[in-house]
Amino acid sequence: MEDQYLSRDPDIMSGALCFRGTRVPVQSLFDYLEGSSSLEDFLEDFPSVSREVAIAVLEVAKERLFAHAPAA
Repeated sequence: MEDQYLSRDPDIMSGALCFRGTRVPVQSLFDYLEGSSSLEDFLEDFPSVSREVAIAVLEVAKERLFAHAPAA
Protein backbone atom coordinates (compact mmCIF):
# COMPACT_ATOMS: atom_id res chain seq x y z
CA MET A 1 0.00 0.00 0.00
CA GLU A 2 2.80 2.40 0.80
CA ASP A 3 4.27 2.11 -2.70
CA GLN A 4 0.94 3.35 -4.00
CA TYR A 5 1.38 6.69 -2.19
CA LEU A 6 5.10 7.07 -1.53
CA SER A 7 8.34 7.01 -3.47
CA ARG A 8 12.03 7.39 -2.78
CA ASP A 9 14.51 8.24 -5.51
CA PRO A 10 18.10 9.35 -4.88
CA ASP A 11 17.73 11.84 -7.76
CA ILE A 12 14.61 13.49 -6.29
CA MET A 13 14.91 15.56 -3.11
CA SER A 14 18.17 13.77 -2.24
CA GLY A 15 16.32 10.50 -1.71
CA ALA A 16 13.83 11.82 0.85
CA LEU A 17 10.60 9.85 1.13
CA CYS A 18 8.11 11.79 -1.02
CA PHE A 19 4.49 11.61 -2.01
CA ARG A 20 4.44 9.60 -5.26
CA GLY A 21 4.51 11.77 -8.37
CA THR A 22 5.59 14.88 -6.45
CA ARG A 23 8.68 16.46 -4.99
CA VAL A 24 6.92 16.93 -1.65
CA PRO A 25 8.68 15.14 1.22
CA VAL A 26 6.38 13.23 3.55
CA GLN A 27 8.31 14.85 6.41
CA SER A 28 6.72 18.17 5.38
CA LEU A 29 3.28 16.83 6.29
CA PHE A 30 4.44 15.82 9.75
CA ASP A 31 6.30 19.11 10.21
CA TYR A 32 3.13 21.05 9.41
CA LEU A 33 1.06 19.01 11.83
CA GLU A 34 3.70 19.16 14.54
CA GLY A 35 3.71 22.94 14.27
CA SER A 36 0.65 25.12 14.38
CA SER A 37 -0.51 24.29 10.85
CA SER A 38 -3.51 22.18 9.90
CA LEU A 39 -3.95 19.53 7.25
CA GLU A 40 -5.81 22.16 5.23
CA ASP A 41 -2.79 24.48 5.45
CA PHE A 42 -0.54 21.69 4.17
CA LEU A 43 -2.89 20.85 1.30
CA GLU A 44 -3.17 24.50 0.33
CA ASP A 45 0.61 24.91 0.28
CA PHE A 46 1.21 21.61 -1.54
CA PRO A 47 -1.64 21.26 -4.06
CA SER A 48 0.08 18.33 -5.78
CA VAL A 49 -0.79 16.18 -2.74
CA SER A 50 -4.45 15.16 -2.55
CA ARG A 51 -6.39 15.02 0.70
CA GLU A 52 -7.00 11.30 0.16
CA VAL A 53 -3.29 10.55 -0.19
CA ALA A 54 -2.30 12.68 2.81
CA ILE A 55 -4.90 10.95 4.98
CA ALA A 56 -3.84 7.51 3.71
CA VAL A 57 -0.22 8.25 4.69
CA LEU A 58 -1.34 9.40 8.15
CA GLU A 59 -3.39 6.21 8.52
CA VAL A 60 -0.38 4.04 7.63
CA ALA A 61 1.73 5.91 10.19
CA LYS A 62 -0.98 5.46 12.83
CA GLU A 63 -1.30 1.74 12.11
CA ARG A 64 2.45 1.26 12.45
CA LEU A 65 2.57 3.24 15.67
CA PHE A 66 -0.19 1.20 17.29
CA ALA A 67 1.13 -2.10 15.92
CA HIS A 68 4.36 -1.60 17.87
CA ALA A 69 2.93 -0.01 21.00
CA PRO A 70 3.17 -2.15 24.13
CA ALA A 71 -0.08 -3.25 25.71
CA ALA A 72 -1.02 -1.36 28.85
